[in-house]
Amino acid sequence: MSVASITELMNLSGKAAIVTGGAKGIGLAIAYRLAEAGASVLIADIDGEAAEQAAADMPTTGAKSAHLTVDVSDETNVAHMVDYCVHEFGSADILVNNAGIYPPVPVAHMTEDQFEKVMHVNLRSVFLTTKYASEAMKKAGKGGRIINITSIDAIHPTMVGLAHYDASKHGVWGFTQNVALELAPHNIWVNAVAPGGILTPGVQAMQSGSPVRDADTQKQQTEAFLAKIPMHRMGDPDEIGKVVLFLASDESAYCTGAEFVADGGATATHALNF
Repeated sequence: MSVASITELMNLSGKAAIVTGGAKGIGLAIAYRLAEAGASVLIADIDGEAAEQAAADMPTTGAKSAHLTVDVSDETNVAHMVDYCVHEFGSADILVNNAGIYPPVPVAHMTEDQFEKVMHVNLRSVFLTTKYASEAMKKAGKGGRIINITSIDAIHPTMVGLAHYDASKHGVWGFTQNVALELAPHNIWVNAVAPGGILTPGVQAMQSGSPVRDADTQKQQTEAFLAKIPMHRMGDPDEIGKVVLFLASDESAYCTGAEFVADGGATATHALNF
């Protein structure tokens, strides 16, 4: 029996990837790992300057890197993003839906506009990117990988003030499962990664400026959060990047419609009380 080597399984040479929200945090870590494995990477982000810098910093093992300013909640932007990837790299083989926002606000104070913005950026975008990228993959006839970044909030709420975020992430997980069924006949695998507490610039900003909790309460609840994680620490963005690399490679050849939790064991405690 012929068995592929680890090097062969993890080799993404000749593949092209789109990473939304790829300029910072988890998205940047994902883009870096894909490029390191040899993929050409398009970093798509609402922050064009940051995307440009991120693309310039990609490992040289990637065939090429490019950047694009994209509002992933806008259909015209998304269609252009996929076309741009195909034009620049010749294909769109891997899509990572990482872009997301999580502005904390209690439902009692939440406006309709605030709710809709989170749903548009976090959920509508996944529909749009999947629609256009999967069509490009089907047209090319080579299959593909779609990886959606959900959250442990798609499994269990973590804090008051994220009802809109939790609704969007539950939606992404349900969408992932259904689309996995639809696209499997086209050799397009669709999976999700559910990060727990990851120390990103966005999380740090939220912790320091949350309107839901004062500074003392924030400190207490952060300590309580860490105490509930069996590993007793926040995760590093690269720890999500490595899971995505697994799902983008042939190491995950028999995985579709699945959600991979990377949370230091937090959801296993069944006691996320914040």
